[in-house]
Amino acid sequence: MLLVNTDYIAGKELEMLELVKGSTIQTKNIGKDITQSFKNIVGGELKYYTKMMNEARDIATGRMIEAAEALGADAIVNIRYATSGIMQGAAEVMAYGTAVKYINK
Repeated sequence: MLLVNTDYIAGKELEMLELVKGSTIQTKNIGKDITQSFKNIVGGELKYYTKMMNEARDIATGRMIEAAEALGADAIVNIRYATSGIMQGAAEVMAYGTAVKYINK
C-alpha cells in the first residue's frame, strides 16, 4: 500500500474511493510519568513520550491501511495526522487520508 501526503501520485490516474481513518488513544504509565517529569527540571527530550507517540502513530496508520484494504484500495493519498488530549494523561492520535484505486496500473 502506497502512502503519500500529496493529492496525486506521479504517473497514475486515480479513482477516489472514500475517506479512511485510523486512531488510537494512548495513556501514560504513572511510573514513567514520574521519571519523565524530572526532565522538566533539567530539560531534554522526553524519550518515553516520543516512543509512545511514535507507537501510537504506527497503530493509527495500520488501522487506516486496514480500512483502505477493505475497500480494495491501491494507495492512500493526502494523509494527515492529528492529535488531541482526551483527558489528563491520555492522547488520541488519528491518521486519515483518501483511499484510491489506480485507473491505469
